Amino acid sequence: MKTVELTTIEEMFEQIEIIRYLYPNISEEKYKTYLEAMVLHNYTQVAVFDEEECVGLTGLWYGIKLWSGKYLEIDNFIVHPDYRSKGIGKLLTDYVNQKATDLGCTMIVLDAYTQNFTAHRFYYNQGYMPRGFHFVKTLNVDGLT
Repeated sequence: MKTVELTTIEEMFEQIEIIRYLYPNISEEKYKTYLEAMVLHNYTQVAVFDEEECVGLTGLWYGIKLWSGKYLEIDNFIVHPDYRSKGIGKLLTDYVNQKATDLGCTMIVLDAYTQNFTAHRFYYNQGYMPRGFHFVKTLNVDGLT
């Protein structure tokens, strides 16, 4: 297994198939447009490859907030279904931990859907704890991926 940080839109776009495990209906056009906007705001991705196949991927953002100082955010954490429970998620979180340390972050944050108990258990086992609620007010259902 090889862990690689993807920093260009082209590198990220090549991994659209693993993104589709989380967002099955995302179009190539929408994904590319979103990546173009996201990269401008410190977005990168980390991927785990088994030979040439991407078997795990997470997006990363870093920023600064008044309550936390500098932080790193995990976004769209995906492990290929055939590779779950084989240490791929741990490879990703280990990379993220080191990246956050290297950037001088005070914390790593993420969102997990309330019904995704498997993810909750994984994140608890990695040392993450819930701090609050992420409230959402949907304004345009048709615009969701």
